[in-house]
Amino acid sequence: MSMFDSFIIKPTAFGLDISDSSLKIIQLKKRGKSFALASFGETKMEPGIIEQGDIKNEKALSENIRKAVKEACGERIRTKRAIISLPEEKAFLQVIQLPLMKEEEAQQAIYFEAENYIPLPVEKVYLDSQIISCDAKTGKLNVLIVAIPKTIIDSYVRSLKGAALEPVAFEIESMSISRALIKDNMDSQALVTVDLGENRTSFSIFFEQSLKFTATSQLSAKNFSELIAQSLKISFKEAEALKIKNGIGRSKLGKKITEALSSTLETLVDLSEKYLNYCQTQYNQKAAKILLCGGGANLKGLADFLSQRLKISVELGNPWTNIMSSRSKKAKMLTPEESLRYTTALGLALRGAKL
Repeated sequence: MSMFDSFIIKPTAFGLDISDSSLKIIQLKKRGKSFALASFGETKMEPGIIEQGDIKNEKALSENIRKAVKEACGERIRTKRAIISLPEEKAFLQVIQLPLMKEEEAQQAIYFEAENYIPLPVEKVYLDSQIISCDAKTGKLNVLIVAIPKTIIDSYVRSLKGAALEPVAFEIESMSISRALIKDNMDSQALVTVDLGENRTSFSIFFEQSLKFTATSQLSAKNFSELIAQSLKISFKEAEALKIKNGIGRSKLGKKITEALSSTLETLVDLSEKYLNYCQTQYNQKAAKILLCGGGANLKGLADFLSQRLKISVELGNPWTNIMSSRSKKAKMLTPEESLRYTTALGLALRGAKL
């Protein structure tokens, strides 16, 4: 069962990643056994329209969505149907166990069992679930439940309808990210994804072809740029460019950037280590690697730095892994650096292309 499909209408759909400060759009089209990029775009929003996932100005958001759709690069977006990301920090996610039972019975049991894990009355949330494994030996079903306050989703629905769009489905960002980064039919090895977004960082644990855990931190890519700009006395825009071109490392400038980011990098190491340990203790799974995505992942040298500190393979994720077979195709419209920023939107669009 897919997440938050109660809004499902009909195919096809484009992906719309909504964050506090920007909107990102991706539309894919079928090409043989894979997909091609049809449309993409990003619209920056004024501060205050969305704050920490809460929509403060629905009318302004609707206007920005209309603008983003109209100004998307590539092919014109003709469909009104969209699959939309929901703010990670507003979601309650938990893996629960139930006795083996029929799926219809499980859905009823999930509703009542959810009350033990969600810090809100069940009638005040939209609840969805996914049976992720069935263990005949223990006689247990492992079920992923996700709940988001109705006030949050209802506000997103009104904003989308105000932009003349039809919400096909909603899902939390970590689910979109895992769809984009983790190869279909991958073996059961555990992976940790770290999404270094503009306004926050999300950590997710994924194994047995399912999302198991997610957490967020206020650490962000914007923090990186602000600290670099402040330390080197340069503009924010110049700091953004330095992150990608020079980054952290052994060069004279790289050392200055590393020094400017020292406390933030230590926080990132500590949080990553915390969730690697959680994966081991909670699920008895040693993570095989960490996959980085989001705009902050473009900090040159970050993957190597984390790998050395955490003693684990750390790689930049490839958000095209389940979309295109050749890297040369995607480079024509989106650079690798841009692609990392569009990871969530690509995951949403991939779901939309498969409807």
